[in-house]
Amino acid sequence: MKHVIFKIIDNLENYLCQFLLVTFVVLLFVQIVLRNLFADSLAWGDELATYAFVWFAYLGAVYAAKLSAHNRVTFQFKFLPKAVERYCALLTDIIWLGFNGVFIYLSYDFVFNKMNLFWKSQTLGVPMKYFYLILPIAFVAMSIRIIQNNYLRFVKKVDPVDPESQQLEELKRPGGEPTRPVDGEER
Repeated sequence: MKHVIFKIIDNLENYLCQFLLVTFVVLLFVQIVLRNLFADSLAWGDELATYAFVWFAYLGAVYAAKLSAHNRVTFQFKFLPKAVERYCALLTDIIWLGFNGVFIYLSYDFVFNKMNLFWKSQTLGVPMKYFYLILPIAFVAMSIRIIQNNYLRFVKKVDPVDPESQQLEELKRPGGEPTRPVDGEER
């Protein structure tokens, strides 16, 4: 039971992103069908799809941080010793954490101190505070994932490699076959 709970927590961004993706795609599909076939639409459908997409984008950024899959310029590190490359990556992650810290502070201040509870979404009537809450949540979660990756890299000595880079390396091998299954794949 404990293992299952930790697995759910560790993959929470993935599950939420899948749910939000399905939500906004289904809502947009329903809106298109209603408009084209019935000359009608859900008044709140576009707005909810928009907010689901925004939450999806921010949680996707958190998930990318978990996978260590954010875009980085790393070509220049290929000419340096591996240790220098690792510590330069650590330095960039520290700068990233500093940026996240500033953004956490600013977004928290905006959502909880500056935003009026009476500001409501136009069609849903939900306080906008709840939609903007993704800002501090995402940057806190992203910071946790950055720290988690550095813990794995420097304490556990496990180098988290983003899935795309891993697949590219496997395709370069003779035969081009992956040596182990990619997430969710069975052999």
